[in-house]
Amino acid sequence: MTNLYRLDASAGTIAAAFGAEAGNDPWTGDYVAPGRPAPVIVSDGRGGSRRYLRPKLWGVPPPPQGDRPVTNVRNLASPFWIGTLRHAELRCLVPATAFAEWSGPPGAKRQHWFSVPSQPVFAIAGILRQGEDWPCFAILATDPNRLVDHYQPGGMPVLLHPEHHATWLGGEWRDAVALATPFPSQLMTVGDAPPV
Repeated sequence: MTNLYRLDASAGTIAAAFGAEAGNDPWTGDYVAPGRPAPVIVSDGRGGSRRYLRPKLWGVPPPPQGDRPVTNVRNLASPFWIGTLRHAELRCLVPATAFAEWSGPPGAKRQHWFSVPSQPVFAIAGILRQGEDWPCFAILATDPNRLVDHYQPGGMPVLLHPEHHATWLGGEWRDAVALATPFPSQLMTVGDAPPV
């Protein structure tokens, strides 16, 4: 599963790409790993019409039997996650410019960076939860497409087409969850370094 992505764009650029208000977010671009803060797009939950850029920490509190923060959510039929998905105000867009996956045997793994050339800043479907000190987010995962499967058969993030952003942020929860499908591989590229 993806546990590293890049967001190489300023807060103003990200906000403009998603029709959001940037506020005073100081983000200037960097990598994001579990436990680090990053900007996400949230809405008022009423149709997703008003959007805001807000800093959140990657990794939501675990289910009762868990012992570490959850960064990727795959089982969308779990009652633990359905409760969150039903509330549009607990869904978010996670902006990214590339995400990483690894391939190869232990001790000789190689990193690969996936991007969407037609969307310099694309959106990953995310959910929100309140942590002990910080509001947190996790990204949704699904089956890999053909391109990602070649390098990492375990899964890939749920990338959203721009026309689906409003549904994810403010739509009925069954319509939103139906978007959790593999992104078309022909719309993506992969390289050994993040795109510049």
